[in-house]
Amino acid sequence: MSDYQAIVIGAGPGGYPCAIRLGQLGIKTLCIEKEYWGGVCLNVGCIPSKALINASETFQKMQKADEMGFSVSGDISVDMGKLQTWKQSVVDKLTGGVRTLLKANKVEMATGTATLIDGNTVEIEAPDGKKQKVTADHIVIATGSTPIQIPGFAYADAPILDSTGALALTELPKRMVVIGGGYIGLEMAGVYSRLGTEVTVVEMMDQLLPGFDPDVVKVLARRVKKDGVKVLLKTKANGWEKTDDGIVVNVENDKDGKQAIPADYCLVTVGRRPNTKGFGAEKLGLEMDGPFFKVDKQMRTNVPSVFAIGDIVGNPMLAHKATHEGEVVAEVIAGHNVQFDARTIPAVVFTEPEVATAGLTEPECKEQGLNYKAGKVPFAAIGKAIANNATEGFVKVLIDADTKLILGVTIVGHHASDIISEAALAIEMYAEALDVGLTIHPHPTLGESVMEAAKAALGEAVHVVNR
Repeated sequence: MSDYQAIVIGAGPGGYPCAIRLGQLGIKTLCIEKEYWGGVCLNVGCIPSKALINASETFQKMQKADEMGFSVSGDISVDMGKLQTWKQSVVDKLTGGVRTLLKANKVEMATGTATLIDGNTVEIEAPDGKKQKVTADHIVIATGSTPIQIPGFAYADAPILDSTGALALTELPKRMVVIGGGYIGLEMAGVYSRLGTEVTVVEMMDQLLPGFDPDVVKVLARRVKKDGVKVLLKTKANGWEKTDDGIVVNVENDKDGKQAIPADYCLVTVGRRPNTKGFGAEKLGLEMDGPFFKVDKQMRTNVPSVFAIGDIVGNPMLAHKATHEGEVVAEVIAGHNVQFDARTIPAVVFTEPEVATAGLTEPECKEQGLNYKAGKVPFAAIGKAIANNATEGFVKVLIDADTKLILGVTIVGHHASDIISEAALAIEMYAEALDVGLTIHPHPTLGESVMEAAKAALGEAVHVVNR
């Protein structure tokens, strides 16, 4: 007899929901975590970054309050120490909740480093060095991912930051260079530029947010420039050097040649790599799909007793994808006939304004040669957006020209992250444009923009000119 019916390695946004669902289904489960209960997302990723984003946006609004008739006397300053304390309080509430939920669902917890011995055995090394072996009928690997390092920029060097380090600064830098103009780089560039740091973003590609709809990037690029962030596109970072006044980051491009950018810190955000090595997976002979573990639609590897979920099984490397995969695995282990079969995985970039997508983007529709129509409504035409003083951006709904099925929705604007879920539900349910267009949306709300854009795709919008 095995010690457990299931062992989950990793308590991040994939692992802990998987363990909770297993507990709900009556499966005797052990969850092992070596560092962060709640994972990178809750501790040093999604949640703390959104807390700092919210704080920096509040700071910016306070500085511009006079536009609405509010007079704020004196200079508004930032106490980074207090800000970090508040941010940590947000994190602590959530991570404490993870432990409580696991315990409430009768999931056993072990803190330590897990090593796979075979398809049914795991060795746990506790923080004090003690080791024990435990067995299970099923093992779920949910080990997440790690920031990629690039040559010449080692995270061991104090001025070089990964995303975790950037979230933990207790003093506001005067100058920061951000290498990578993807979603993490732009989110953190936005935080520090709003708080008063002089920020330069260095991106190798020819646009910010490579791979996103150029219409979205135009809106975001205008705002980034307005916020004082300097952007260097098609630019390579070659290395850095210490100076008497901090550091300089050496970059190079065809237009300006070599440049040395002075800074206090350099944040490197060029992506993440899946954690598939270093815990014994190699000796099990797990099949790989590039850098990821290869799994079927039930998230099962080629070793029947071993499952894998989250960042280690492929893109997009997003927390909510991992959570859904974890719940699928729990159902499979419990004997239910389920599989991962999502039509869309929505994605959000928490810049200001926010960017959110579900389904296909317009460039993807063009690449696939689809016969489609687009309905695009600017937030400047939406009453609630005007009242919020947040009219940047638009909603774009893409539909099949023949069937009128919704193919995708792209949003750039205030609260895009909150609006996109309606779009994801519409795509998941095979909704047509009229299904959204004929659904009465409350007024005045930002959600009306999706209804209006769906109607615009049909040529029936009433608050914008139909094209």
